[in-house]
Amino acid sequence: MGLTIVQVDSFTNELFAGNPACVCLLNEPADSSWMQDVAREMNVSETAFLARRPAGEFALRWFTPVVEVELCGHATLASAHMLWEEGHLPRTDQARFHTQSGLLTAQVRDSWIDMDFPIEAATLAPTPPGLVEAIGAEPRYVGQNRFDYLVELDNETTVRGLRPDVRRLEELLSARGVIVTSRGETDTFDFVSRFFAPAVGIDEDPVTGSSHCCLGPYWASRLGKDRLTAYQASARGGVVGVRVDGDRVVLSGQAVTVFRAELTRA
Repeated sequence: MGLTIVQVDSFTNELFAGNPACVCLLNEPADSSWMQDVAREMNVSETAFLARRPAGEFALRWFTPVVEVELCGHATLASAHMLWEEGHLPRTDQARFHTQSGLLTAQVRDSWIDMDFPIEAATLAPTPPGLVEAIGAEPRYVGQNRFDYLVELDNETTVRGLRPDVRRLEELLSARGVIVTSRGETDTFDFVSRFFAPAVGIDEDPVTGSSHCCLGPYWASRLGKDRLTAYQASARGGVVGVRVDGDRVVLSGQAVTVFRAELTRA
């Protein structure tokens, strides 16, 4: 018998928006190369693989089409959504995931899911040669954390209008990717962002949970508030709630199931 694989749109309450992730609950341990093959076949930003652990907990790994990653927010959101919707966990139970970035948890709050993640703060960094030309805009600030570069631009209009040279970004960056952000221009969103990660096979990620582990503390400090509402301004777009709590950040989002299918286990 094959394995069930579910595709979920994360950080949205509408089909065909937000960020798609595939989720597969394994019946037994799987080889990394097989999981990478499946992720390549699914060809979405991330495919998540869950394996049961004692006490109702799960091991969780994430793969882009080309590489395994250490932290992924939207596929964690998709995984929690799938476990509750498919009846693998009662909706009153907390979802607990053991990952390369430690224990991550998720719980239902009305129609939203709250996820507890580590903060991944950026510090001021030199602007890499060629970055300005590749992005096509002059930064107000450039920082870096263990994953990505963080670039603040002057305004939301500039962020939304970017047409970066992603092939040049892929060549010049030693990091996973670059987060581009600005303060929001309306009262609806505190800040907006976009995320480009061609080095891991994602030219532009539709909505990125892990980037908000960096954006949260950055904008909390600048705006003087620990609860923020963010919008990732990709073509699909998505809303992320952010609450900074010490060295952790609570990311909030909605999710909808797109389809369920049977995956043949070779």
